[in-house]
Amino acid sequence: MARTRLIAALILTYVAFAMLLNSVGTVILQSISSFDVTKPQASTLEGFKDITIAIVSFATASYLPRFGLRNSLIAALALALLACLVMPMIGSFGAAQLHFAMVGAAFAVAKVVVYSMIGLVTSDARHHASLTSLIEGMFMLGVLSSYWVFSAFIDPAGLRWLNAYWVLAAVTGLALALLLSARVDEARTHEGEADAASEGPAFVAMLRLAALPLVLVFVACAFLFVLIEQGIQTWLPTFNNEVLHLPAQMSVQAASLFAACLAIGRFGAGAVMARFDWYPVLNACLAILAALIILVLPLADGLVPGAIHGWADAPAAAFLFPLIGIVLAPVYPTIISVMLSAMPHRQHPPLMGLVVVFSALGGTTGSIITGAIFAHLDGRTAFTLMLVPTAVLGAGLFLLRRRIALASQDAKLRPI
Repeated sequence: MARTRLIAALILTYVAFAMLLNSVGTVILQSISSFDVTKPQASTLEGFKDITIAIVSFATASYLPRFGLRNSLIAALALALLACLVMPMIGSFGAAQLHFAMVGAAFAVAKVVVYSMIGLVTSDARHHASLTSLIEGMFMLGVLSSYWVFSAFIDPAGLRWLNAYWVLAAVTGLALALLLSARVDEARTHEGEADAASEGPAFVAMLRLAALPLVLVFVACAFLFVLIEQGIQTWLPTFNNEVLHLPAQMSVQAASLFAACLAIGRFGAGAVMARFDWYPVLNACLAILAALIILVLPLADGLVPGAIHGWADAPAAAFLFPLIGIVLAPVYPTIISVMLSAMPHRQHPPLMGLVVVFSALGGTTGSIITGAIFAHLDGRTAFTLMLVPTAVLGAGLFLLRRRIALASQDAKLRPI
């Protein structure tokens, strides 16, 4: 029973953080109108979230087992709950910045703990993979839920949308209550502590690992992927509102289609990768991604404000552009899987630390660059220019495959 409660707590924790983290696009849209901030100012919300994730992950990951995984997750959920209360109680752009900094710090801890606890509640590799897939799938469900929860509270005028945070506080509080009622044996997390101590701090191992050419190419690919994904996901509600001229509520709801397509692509990637080599599949995904950008964005031309009153009036671009999520979704988990398979098992923890750091930096960079182009040019141009990092990512995949092939020819990678 305690194991079931713990698994439920882990799942609900990821749902809560999915809703909190992926609300940034909606908050950017609403902050521009509610708090009278510019698009570049609004884009800093992504930075408050992602930079905090990177810093906290880098600084604390190696110390969480000493503090206790359960205790660490309790602290993370308590901080996230407090962040939920900050928004409706203060209701300002400064509060939004503080909110995302708190959420980022909490998620940095929660992600490490959740992935560590999966191994404590599963008995073998098959069950580990099954629970991991379930948790990741529920994360995407949380992303979808976030759009619809916020859209239910959006009002053309006023700050009624802030009441959505009471719902998010309830979800976070329920996850915390489940965790408080569960117990877990953390003895296995302390195995090998003496050997780890003799190798020096974990962040030193991360820096030494980052010097490997193969790892440099890999983290560059991860950075570029998240730059593209977050650049689109964060600014899609604003694109729907300002370029496609959908009402604010519909803009947020339409953005959920992108999250749904990401979920479809994430679940479908496993079946595809089991039958085909990863490199041609990902190249095909990037080619389709570029084609969709080139073919769909011109459909946004000539639209006028006030002509859309319901879904029947929505332009084709509102439904077609989110299809990018289907071909974008397989890239990230596939390159991580390929990279982990090419590395010695002892290098997996510092490698995943680098993934968290560079993913966070990529998300911030994508949001800020897209927001700046949005403000100084227009939304269509901002999304069209996603072709540039897409092309660079294609080159990165070529180098990644080449480096992995070279590494496989060696007896082993250079030790760190």
